[in-house]
Amino acid sequence: MAKIGYARVSTTDQDTAIQVAALKAAGCEVVREEKASGTSTAGRTELETVLSFLRRGDVLAVTRIDRLARSIADLQTIVRTVREKGAALECTEQPVNTGTAAGKAFLDMLGVFAEFETNLRRERQLEGIAKAKAEGVYKGRPASIDADRVRALKAEGVGASDIAKRLGIGRASVYRLLAEAEG
Repeated sequence: MAKIGYARVSTTDQDTAIQVAALKAAGCEVVREEKASGTSTAGRTELETVLSFLRRGDVLAVTRIDRLARSIADLQTIVRTVREKGAALECTEQPVNTGTAAGKAFLDMLGVFAEFETNLRRERQLEGIAKAKAEGVYKGRPASIDADRVRALKAEGVGASDIAKRLGIGRASVYRLLAEAEG
């Protein structure tokens, strides 16, 4: 039986040191850590690695459920994977026991609150951007594709795939820019 820790922070300027220390103090022999958003499991290679190495009797440990997932759907998928492998999930800061009905309900509630917090943050961010745009402060990032060059190549009779190749952009971007020019 192995106790494997997983530590995650969302941005590169954050640090996993506090989580790693807590997981090692909780008896984790191995702690995998990564800097990636918790809003999705996509691209979280360390999480994939931990889940792939879990064996019957192992324990996956995290400091808090929101370090594992910030959506209830992802959390349930991860918990199902852990259970199917015959492993258990443990949180150092939250009383999670996936072996009981009450523990499962508590886990789901924590997942709902993590998802709720993410959605609130997103709403506040969008409100702030809308306000900044209305005040003329926020302009968005500068265009990375030369729309005039796309239109010029199209006018020369160059196809969308060739335009995309020549400019090093996606074909969908070419179609979008051409549609915007027509509309």
